[in-house]
Amino acid sequence: MGNNQKKVIELEEVVVKFAGDSGDGMQLTGTQFSDASASFGNDLSTFPDFPSEIRAPQGTVAGVSGFQVHIGHKEIQTPGDLADVLIALNPAALKTNMKWVKPGATIIIDIDHFDNKHYKKAGFVEDPLHDNSLKGF
Repeated sequence: MGNNQKKVIELEEVVVKFAGDSGDGMQLTGTQFSDASASFGNDLSTFPDFPSEIRAPQGTVAGVSGFQVHIGHKEIQTPGDLADVLIALNPAALKTNMKWVKPGATIIIDIDHFDNKHYKKAGFVEDPLHDNSLKGF
């Protein structure tokens, strides 16, 4: 596909997880996304995911905050187990949430924070964008 072509996939239901540092606005973003989805007539269930520490160091896995929303045309009973889409604002958010995404899921990242400094803070030994750990996503 060229850069100007878009691939549109229609789903009956989708689980989206927003993840970033505590204080990045993940709860607000998730709530606004949920409100917008509901205004189009979708059913949904949400799960805010707060870090257990009051204020963990930025960029570390202990400080990752998230918000998961399960949206669908049909009745939705749970916030979902595994995400179809992960929006990760930093490497720590990616690392913390990889076990909670479906094989073949779409991962959207904020490339500005994917550098050696942030990889080290998150505990990555190698660059996850180039070491094949995201192959199939």
